Amino acid sequence: MTKYAVLDKDTIKSEIMPHLSVAKKGFITKFDLVEIVNAILYKLKSGCQWRLLPMGHLFSGEIPSWNTVFHHYRKWSTNDEWQAVYSRILSKGKKSLDLSLSHIDGSHTPAYRGGEKVEYQGRKKRSTTNALFFTDNQGIPLEMSEPQSGNHADLYDIENRIDEIVGQLKASDIPVDGLFCDLDAGFDGKELRRALDSHGIISNVCPNPRNGWEKTEKRLFDEKMYRERWKIERTNAWMDGFKAVLTRFDTTVSSWKGWNFIAFIVIFLKKFHKSN
Repeated sequence: MTKYAVLDKDTIKSEIMPHLSVAKKGFITKFDLVEIVNAILYKLKSGCQWRLLPMGHLFSGEIPSWNTVFHHYRKWSTNDEWQAVYSRILSKGKKSLDLSLSHIDGSHTPAYRGGEKVEYQGRKKRSTTNALFFTDNQGIPLEMSEPQSGNHADLYDIENRIDEIVGQLKASDIPVDGLFCDLDAGFDGKELRRALDSHGIISNVCPNPRNGWEKTEKRLFDEKMYRERWKIERTNAWMDGFKAVLTRFDTTVSSWKGWNFIAFIVIFLKKFHKSN
């Protein structure tokens, strides 16, 4: 029996494995893929190096090398399968979401080894990767934008990034038309409002006094609604509990996105899924 589990074995088998590719026809792996996924979840939670995975505590039968676990993670990440898994989980469990309000926030993650989409960020005084995160009103992470180099602000290429997020939500059968969305003052810009308006999303952006627009026009801003923004800050705290996403050591964007979507999967399943 597996000695350590982030998610129980039945949940991995029923909710994750049906959506991951397996070996080519005719080849039978001698290792339990459910336990392979559990080993990946252990690294997500602990942030340890691949070669330091406690394989004896993670496998109940024949014990593979850490390279085998890494090989499966890279294969599934390169094919964007973690994102596809989460899209199917969201579609199946969308009735559990609270879409009375949504939230968007940006996150700069320190990237110590460099790699794709990594640049120096002056405010953080280090190299980072930037991405936007979209949550429901419970703080459940629904999607993330394609990562950008850390030298870019949250509003960089915002129209294309919003289009990405909305496209992913629609792929998960999540409706967005008429959805209210909270954003902080860093997102106060015409491009952002135009991007959300084009998808029928009603923006509730905290006014940025540096923009000076309040002197020339009036815009909708509901302070009571904005006070719900603490929920996405709590989401950031949840994500920080996964050491593999707290600091970026992966040099490829596909691996970095993979860890984030696996964290989304764990958060969602722990909150809503009850094993038989």
